[in-house]
Amino acid sequence: MPDLTSRTDIERLVDTFYARVRVDERLGPIFNETARVDWDEHLPRMYAFWEAVLFGVPGFKGNPLATHLALAQLTPLTAREFERWVDLFHQSVDALFAGPMAVAAKQRAASIAATMQEHLAAAAPVAVRFGTPSAPPS
Repeated sequence: MPDLTSRTDIERLVDTFYARVRVDERLGPIFNETARVDWDEHLPRMYAFWEAVLFGVPGFKGNPLATHLALAQLTPLTAREFERWVDLFHQSVDALFAGPMAVAAKQRAASIAATMQEHLAAAAPVAVRFGTPSAPPS
């Protein structure tokens, strides 16, 4: 099995992963119904994100934390959701790739999920404390 080495590999991984997410009983409704993801826009953004994360290629523009903070106001994003996200990501990597970059991709995904959870947990009490459950204060 090959390792992750190119943008084409990133696209294949991201497409495989999000195909799993879309039909997953836990994550599918969050992406498809709550967030109403525009897949034609989201997938190229995720190609650029993972290409930046894994290969250091510039070009990703976005603020994943802000996006997830806003989404967390609409639906719970708990450890269960993040664990499922990591599990599906790992399954996708393992189905397609093997090698040091594949291992790095799985490690980065787990790290990103943990960091996102920490930030969401830290933001939640602030929003409640200031009486604005729809958004944290800026």
